[in-house]
Amino acid sequence: MAFLGVETSLTGRKWLGPTVELERAAELIVQDTDLPRALAQVLARRGVSAQKAASFLAPQLRELMPDPRSLKDMERASARIVRALDGRERVAIFADYDVDGGTSAALLIDWFRALGHDATLYVPDRIDEGYGPNAPAMQMLAADHSLIICVDCGTLSHEALAAATGTDIIVLDHHLGGETLPPALAVVNPNRQDETGDLAHLCAAAVVFLTLVDAGRILRERGDKGPDLISMLDLVALATVADVAPLIGVNRAFVVQGLKIMARRARIGLVALSDVGRLDTAPKAYHLGFVLGPRINAGGRIGQADLGARLLSCRDPHEASALAEKLDMLNSERRAIEEEVRAAALAQAEERGFDAPLVWAAGEGWHAGVVGIVASRLKEATGRPAVVIGFDGDEGKGSGRSVSGIDLGASIQRLAMDGMIEKGGGHKMAAGLSLSREQLEPAMARLSELLDKQGAGALGPSDLKLDGALMPGVANQQLVEQLDDAGPYGASAAGPRFAFPDCVIHFAKQIGTGHLKITFSDGTGPRLDAIAFGAFDTALGPTLQNHGGARFHLAGRLELNTWQGRTSVQLRLDDAAPAH
Repeated sequence: MAFLGVETSLTGRKWLGPTVELERAAELIVQDTDLPRALAQVLARRGVSAQKAASFLAPQLRELMPDPRSLKDMERASARIVRALDGRERVAIFADYDVDGGTSAALLIDWFRALGHDATLYVPDRIDEGYGPNAPAMQMLAADHSLIICVDCGTLSHEALAAATGTDIIVLDHHLGGETLPPALAVVNPNRQDETGDLAHLCAAAVVFLTLVDAGRILRERGDKGPDLISMLDLVALATVADVAPLIGVNRAFVVQGLKIMARRARIGLVALSDVGRLDTAPKAYHLGFVLGPRINAGGRIGQADLGARLLSCRDPHEASALAEKLDMLNSERRAIEEEVRAAALAQAEERGFDAPLVWAAGEGWHAGVVGIVASRLKEATGRPAVVIGFDGDEGKGSGRSVSGIDLGASIQRLAMDGMIEKGGGHKMAAGLSLSREQLEPAMARLSELLDKQGAGALGPSDLKLDGALMPGVANQQLVEQLDDAGPYGASAAGPRFAFPDCVIHFAKQIGTGHLKITFSDGTGPRLDAIAFGAFDTALGPTLQNHGGARFHLAGRLELNTWQGRTSVQLRLDDAAPAH
């Protein structure tokens, strides 16, 4: 049954409220804890009982932290890292060019540096070298280093790792593994096929962190002191959110604790990046994913691949400021390039049709650094898995993004195993691939078939799931802060979304490029501001702007808005429907 009777909203969605079972669970939480009803509804939806509510709202790392040695090859990897430290060996870190790779590299660089040892950083160029280790780079590093640590990459790089003769290789990764492991001393990866899968939600930086925890244990057992790893959780939090890792289990604790560390503004690189991003409040998960993350990624996407890792491990304020300014500039350029490719890809995909299990587009000269973001935009616009490929002559490099319940990484890896593409892999929600023009049409047809078998072809418009109904008068700062305690929100942990029934719109105005700002109330009580980004891309913006005195049900997420030192509550408006 549709919540508030909304079968088709202004954005074409059916509204779904909490089930009877969830309502009962929420009521039990209210009775046993005296927590606000709205917070109880969120906790019930996340499967938290009244007895566990207090610990859930204040996650402790010591209670959620797994034993690092539950991961295969962990002892071998950590022992080899400590041996390299003891012998003052030359160590190289081969890192992926995204946030997860950059933070992973910075963790290792910081750890070695704190113990008086330097490591060489190598980040491949996205355009010239592509993702992951390549034979020439590995041979070059092997000639001068006795240990190479591959972070956020390497699990499927059999040939490239085999080329690094005469040196030890450790892989610290989280991407889906194949049937065989690459030739390495240790492959620590919760997504190896012979792992239990209990820690499959970890990003690469979390795997690196666990490795350093185990290395610290080795140091302690022999009476030595290692670096303060808790102070490095800002990097783990940033990677967890930016890499869209599920915010469950220990990941919640990583992000909650990491945000506290970040708020201290002790890491010079993140301070500089926060300043250029005009982040003037204590950081939240949103800022990691949408303010800091994109700027760090910009270096790998369209600029110099190692800028992000260098910034995150930087100790010179002047250098950090220069690197942050460079990344901010590159991010602006990235946005312009992205918009051009997005428009072309959307038009092509629309011509092909949005009703297939897979939405895809390919074009000559589309920048490889933005195809992943554009694929994400297509996925959001269509509710289907999406792949976008940029060609340079006969060589195509693409990226895909999936929707909940559809494993895109495994399907693309299947294409690679069957020889239908040059290479490819990833994880459930995101994957990359390389292929020729001749392979394009057959590969996309086969990928569509594989996704259809998972149910992608049966996906309809996404229903809007709501945690319940609120009146504008109860939406105060205290409630928003209490709801925040049930976070952080993100992948596998959708933020609280509430409906405000039968509202009067007192003010409505288009602002910026296609956004809408309104003020509303229930007709008798306090008024609440709301903002809807991209509202004029659907009927939402025009209908509410020209409301003509009609009343509407409004739905969205409550947030705190700080402007010129004043903090107020506003609704991030997602949807609306006439209140008949």
